[in-house]
Amino acid sequence: MNPIITATELADESAGRRPPVLLDVRWQLTLAKAAGAAPFDGRAAYEAGHIPGAVYVDLDSELAGPPGRGGRHPLPDTETFGAAMRRAGVSGGVPVVVYDGGQGWGAARAWWLLRWAGHPDVRVLDGGLAAWDGPLSTDVTPTAPGDFTPVPGGLPLLDADGAAALARSGLLLDARAAERYRGDVEPIDPVGGHIPGAVSAPTTDNVPEGATTFLPREELAARFKRLGAEDAREVGVYCGSGVSGAHEVLALAIAGIPAALYAGSWSEWSSDPTRPVATGPEPQ
Repeated sequence: MNPIITATELADESAGRRPPVLLDVRWQLTLAKAAGAAPFDGRAAYEAGHIPGAVYVDLDSELAGPPGRGGRHPLPDTETFGAAMRRAGVSGGVPVVVYDGGQGWGAARAWWLLRWAGHPDVRVLDGGLAAWDGPLSTDVTPTAPGDFTPVPGGLPLLDADGAAALARSGLLLDARAAERYRGDVEPIDPVGGHIPGAVSAPTTDNVPEGATTFLPREELAARFKRLGAEDAREVGVYCGSGVSGAHEVLALAIAGIPAALYAGSWSEWSSDPTRPVATGPEPQ
């Protein structure tokens, strides 16, 4: 199944006999708190206008657990996640479409979690709300509860030890910006650099410059082949906290390449001073 859907396809399916459940997962990584400014408010953005019928899902509280040694966005408790999805109307036998403001990271996190938790039919609106040219709604109407019960294991998941091993035995992609991979700067985590053996593969290169929609499948496949992805080679991805990395896993899925996510990512890895850190442009 194609893990993305166009705005035109979504409009057609929403008007059909089996409309998908729509989840609005607007979220932005921001350093505003450090500067004393208010952080991005996804719920306020949703209430100001959303695709008709969409239900807002909060990434920080419903798609992640409390931050700590497991990272800034560790996996949520499965009961908490299941309750949030049922509240949003998600059922196991009904397709789900997720979208965000256009960057794709928040939507990809929801897509990955639902697929990992066993939902068989989840897609991301390619380009997010920016690609939607239909009407918007400010209505926040009650949604009939769904029946979704998470059964983890639908997509592969890595822990810190597994990521370290995969960096040597297969291909571990670092989805952060190249300067963070090199260790030139580190605006969030305790130390800059990358997991030894990981290859730099910024998430931003999954979309054309200045755009929000993914590159065509053939171009994504060529990109990941250049980075070392091959049929017989296991692939994993990490980022800062398991959000933009989900976008990379989604891009790999579009290209037909299965990949595991290290959900704790660099925020977990760097929280332990005993773990090795590589710097510079090479995997090492």
